[in-house]
Amino acid sequence: MIDRRALLATAAAALSTSAVAGTAVRGQTAEPSLHALATQKGIIFGSALPAAPVLNRGTADADAWLAVIAAECGALVCENEMKWPALRPNATDFTFGRADAIVDYAAAHNMKMRGHTLLWHHPQWFPDWLTNHDFGSRPASEAERILTAHIRRVCAQYPQVVSWDVINETVDADTGELRETSLSKAMGQSVLDVAFHVAREAAPKAQLVYNDYMSWEAGHERHRAGVMRLLEGFRARGVPIDALGVQSHIGSGNSDDSVGFDTAQETEWRRFLDQAIGLDLKLAITEFDVHDKNLPADPAIRDREVAALGRRYLDLMLEYPQLDTVMAWGVSDRHTWLQGRWPRADGLPKRPNPYDADYRAKPLRQAMAEAFDAAAPRPPLV
Repeated sequence: MIDRRALLATAAAALSTSAVAGTAVRGQTAEPSLHALATQKGIIFGSALPAAPVLNRGTADADAWLAVIAAECGALVCENEMKWPALRPNATDFTFGRADAIVDYAAAHNMKMRGHTLLWHHPQWFPDWLTNHDFGSRPASEAERILTAHIRRVCAQYPQVVSWDVINETVDADTGELRETSLSKAMGQSVLDVAFHVAREAAPKAQLVYNDYMSWEAGHERHRAGVMRLLEGFRARGVPIDALGVQSHIGSGNSDDSVGFDTAQETEWRRFLDQAIGLDLKLAITEFDVHDKNLPADPAIRDREVAALGRRYLDLMLEYPQLDTVMAWGVSDRHTWLQGRWPRADGLPKRPNPYDADYRAKPLRQAMAEAFDAAAPRPPLV
């Protein structure tokens, strides 16, 4: 059994010799762990993790980071290391080393693995070789061959994955229409159906997920409608999809011109979720954080507002017994994708995660714990 209190003490010890000397993880407030609280209710809890801390073990920051991960999480998902640009340098080769490091770390700590993603169907995130690939005289056949070979090879490499984001972000958030890529130009939008069918064949025991960032905030109406059309089409065509992945990057909008912090449309959001479960789909929170771009500078105010909105959101989502997974998109403010995107007007670092940049538990961590504790139990994802 993992001694999670000892792991958090390790984080504190690592930091005591680092550039942030004098700080410590508050181990006393981190028991029971978020993983333990979630597990009691049949829910998987974990976090995204890049390969860097695993590969840099022995350094103060990496050891502190991993101590919090090991103490709090029962599951991991690669932040970027299973995406096409990371795995596929060209049309013939695979580079699994960095993803393998994360998967091996999860196994060593008795954690489950989520897989992200078998096809990020967005032209901005295709590797250049795939965008510019010559599909020849039979483009549909060549595109299907490439897609099928990729999914089969990746699923074979990671049979321990319990849940795959098969398709990621294929609905344009502004228009609600399906995005077009080099693969869809070659074989039409059947690329999406094929991906799920091949994934079912290659990973028959895994939960198969459509993952996207439609959210409860105002401005996501077209996005939600487009995702629902996609899901309804999948069901009508007999596509083997098991769950809707709700990324859950909530709070300040994810754009340079975002305004406000809480623009939730709870009635519309519940209607959307009701439609999803009406299609006999499970729900998964796949990338949770609370963007504080538009909150005041005072960190105490920010932390309070982030925790309150996070709790309200999790309480709503956990009302649905179909929700079986909650994954944070990082545990520490020191290592969040939001630091480098859509900067605050005052230039201050953001505070969207349950632990701060010095690996100290924040009010959001307590809000998450309370949400899990208050949730009704459900059958676990095995």
